[in-house]
Amino acid sequence: MTSQVSSQAEQADGALVGEQRKPAGDKDVRRLDRVIIRFAGDSGDGMQLTGDRFTSETASFGNDLSTLPNFPAEIRAPAGTLPGVSSFQLHFADHDILTPGDAPNVLVAMNPAALKANIGDVPRGAEVIVNTDEFSKRAMQKVGYATSPLEDGSLDGYSVHPVPLTTLTVEALKDFDLSRKDAGRSKNMFALGLLSWMYHRPTEGTEKFLRAKFAKRPEIAEANIAAFHAGWNFGETTEDFAVSYEVAPASQAFATGTYRNISGNLALSYGLIAAGKQADLPLYLGSYPITPASDILHELSKHKNFGVRTFQAEDEIAGIGAALGAAFGGSLAVTTTSGPGVALKSETIGLAVSLELPLLIVDIQRGGPSTGLPTKTEQADLLQAMYGRNGEAPVPIVAPKTPADCFDAALEAARIAVTYRTPVFLLSDGYLANGSEPWRIPEVDELPDLRVQFASGTNHTEADGTEVFWPYKRDPQTLARPWAIPGTPGLEHRIGGIEKQDGTGNISYDPANHDFMVRTRQAKVDGIAVPDLEVDDAGGDAHTLVLGWGSTYGPITAAVRRLRTAGESIAQAHLRHLNPFPRNLGEVLARYDKVVIPEMNLGQLATLIRAKYLVDAVSYNQVNGMPFKAEQLATALKEAIDG
Repeated sequence: MTSQVSSQAEQADGALVGEQRKPAGDKDVRRLDRVIIRFAGDSGDGMQLTGDRFTSETASFGNDLSTLPNFPAEIRAPAGTLPGVSSFQLHFADHDILTPGDAPNVLVAMNPAALKANIGDVPRGAEVIVNTDEFSKRAMQKVGYATSPLEDGSLDGYSVHPVPLTTLTVEALKDFDLSRKDAGRSKNMFALGLLSWMYHRPTEGTEKFLRAKFAKRPEIAEANIAAFHAGWNFGETTEDFAVSYEVAPASQAFATGTYRNISGNLALSYGLIAAGKQADLPLYLGSYPITPASDILHELSKHKNFGVRTFQAEDEIAGIGAALGAAFGGSLAVTTTSGPGVALKSETIGLAVSLELPLLIVDIQRGGPSTGLPTKTEQADLLQAMYGRNGEAPVPIVAPKTPADCFDAALEAARIAVTYRTPVFLLSDGYLANGSEPWRIPEVDELPDLRVQFASGTNHTEADGTEVFWPYKRDPQTLARPWAIPGTPGLEHRIGGIEKQDGTGNISYDPANHDFMVRTRQAKVDGIAVPDLEVDDAGGDAHTLVLGWGSTYGPITAAVRRLRTAGESIAQAHLRHLNPFPRNLGEVLARYDKVVIPEMNLGQLATLIRAKYLVDAVSYNQVNGMPFKAEQLATALKEAIDG
């Protein structure tokens, strides 16, 4: 049954089926409904830039798309080695897609290391474009090739296109005043031009980008553009590429609106800016650079015109300390980090819980423990976000599900923070942060109103009739305390990490008061209004529910589509709010005989679900630094249905 699920589901998720041909001059043009391309090379070969440019042109063409950048943690890993391979995978289609694809239809390998590191993911029959100039004996021996894979028959099952990319690039740039080494650096643009011809991608955007990128060195810009055009012309004229391909725009996949390609970290940055404007508060970021969160600091630093202030601190503790101070001063305060930074920030997060001030802690999760895998993805910080502080220090948790959804998740985290006066965790991950997809730019009137009222006067009458300000007198609906800006006359109050007396905010060691304050802070988080969990159970007759959170949404949904196409009945639900859980979650779980929870950890959400709802949830786990593949999940879910 597995093969049936796989083949039928390939069609459901957009396989290379039903292709049509039409002649174009002397060459055929084949129409496809989707393609998966992977660019792979040395860390210095510009694969991320190449993939990003191809993605941008694909987005402007109107295809739906999803990307997976994959690169080493080292700034410059050893050249020509397997650990130094950098790749960029792009899945684009004429219909709605959800993942970067399980396996590439086209692999562009810039050297032997790139070929060896990636060929295992390439299905037989796929196209492999190889830069033959790099296949020297020494380069092949460095990665363990005893003989040339281009000559020993090991690639006979693939459609191999040997192309001397470096030589052709140098020849194309012979009229430029460049050394062979410098000219050879443009080979990624030659490859981009070739692939742009193969898949009929627009070229104007790339030319404009190159001229802007190298505005101070126009001769370099023109050399790269020349290499780009040479790659296009090579595809047009060479006999080795007898066919080009068309993937029509995904006109049915998108609601009406204005779209742009966006990565998760960029969407999150825009969401924070929008939250600041909707709350009518200055946005303050206190942060220490850490992979894969640093892009948010870089982006927000560009937007002072929106009232954004960024502070690059000397360490993680200083970053969150400054952010918490900004929250006390009336800003929408944010600190960004990854798992190792959360560990260092934990005491100040506990202080924010005690002070009951709004603070966004953005954790872009990566592989761990400790330094772990800085450039690889994981979902292993959920329990850290839930419990990683001393004492009873509850913190709400919000998790986006796609790169574009990071925008909405940032707004939601800000809503909770300012409404309930609490720190809030936003759990993204490296897959979402670096991946990209089309995003519909919302209208301003679609954004939530996040404006808050600062305390402006006294709020309590003493027994003797004196009007005073109580900093811990709570809103009866939200249990939020007043937000009093320092310097407001009559609203002076004490802050600090020692337990507060209910109402007055005075230091208190009274056992009964501590018990009351601990329970009240927990009740405030438990009482946060979050939407009910929506369940996708098309026929209403499924016995198995697959429950996910965060970035597993794409692979889970693609797997569920495959199973349904194969005739299986299965329900799906995805959690955005992980603390508190939606109020109907227990009722949803009780409807199904089996609950399967795929996670990129060893079962952290499953642990919480089992503990809270006494449901014997089945974990399906992966911690290899890469996102799930749809076929892999479809197979696991089919086994759960049949088990």
